[in-house]
Amino acid sequence: MGHWLQRNIIEPGKLPLLLALTAFVLTFFITRVITRLIRAGKGPFGNVKAGGLHIHHVVPGVILAVVGGFGAVASGRHGFGAAVCAVIFGMGAGLVLDEFALILHLDDVYWTEEGRKSVEVVVLTAALVGLMLAGFSPFGVNDMSQEELQDRGSVISTIAINFLFSLVVLSKGKTRMAIFSVIVPLVGLIGMIRLARPASPWARRFYGRRPRARAKSILRAYHHDRRWAGPRRRIQDWIGGKPDPTPVLERR
Repeated sequence: MGHWLQRNIIEPGKLPLLLALTAFVLTFFITRVITRLIRAGKGPFGNVKAGGLHIHHVVPGVILAVVGGFGAVASGRHGFGAAVCAVIFGMGAGLVLDEFALILHLDDVYWTEEGRKSVEVVVLTAALVGLMLAGFSPFGVNDMSQEELQDRGSVISTIAINFLFSLVVLSKGKTRMAIFSVIVPLVGLIGMIRLARPASPWARRFYGRRPRARAKSILRAYHHDRRWAGPRRRIQDWIGGKPDPTPVLERR
């Protein structure tokens, strides 16, 4: 079955990546379903505890990721062992990134506004891996011919230029565009041309004495956030569940 998939559907050597991505997405989806049922008090599920300590699912996730990662290195990119290790690694990565916000804040922020970062990181990871499965390579290497790939100077210069694109876009405060530009350099070129966000390092460095550019940057960021913040939050709520309402402090 694995050999048939490699011959007829995906490029040779990419079956483990496909299996890892599938396991990653399914693990995240199943985990979110279970945690939402626990939150609602439905179903047979409950939090895992040992000696009164709440064991977060990031713990087995780290174990699975380590086992799958080392197993993949030892087994290579082909064969049944590589496929099994890819699935194990994908499951571990799904469990870990589902609690990315907890790792970032070192606090249980799973059902808070800060917990939305976990959903966003999972979506970004799945999208990037999907692009790699579609044939894209980091920093534009996929756009090079065989002759250019054999020339180390061309490879190094291409990677360096596209890496510079990503850094510039990141300095403009466009984190998502910078991440995608690693796989699709055209995104980085577009991000370089567009105005920086008001609070970004680029804006502080280059818009300080350009009040017109600074005002235009603030206005564009306001309209962008007003247009996309609502839909983005609704999609995150649909994927990962709506965060708990923030308690309002009582007035004295």
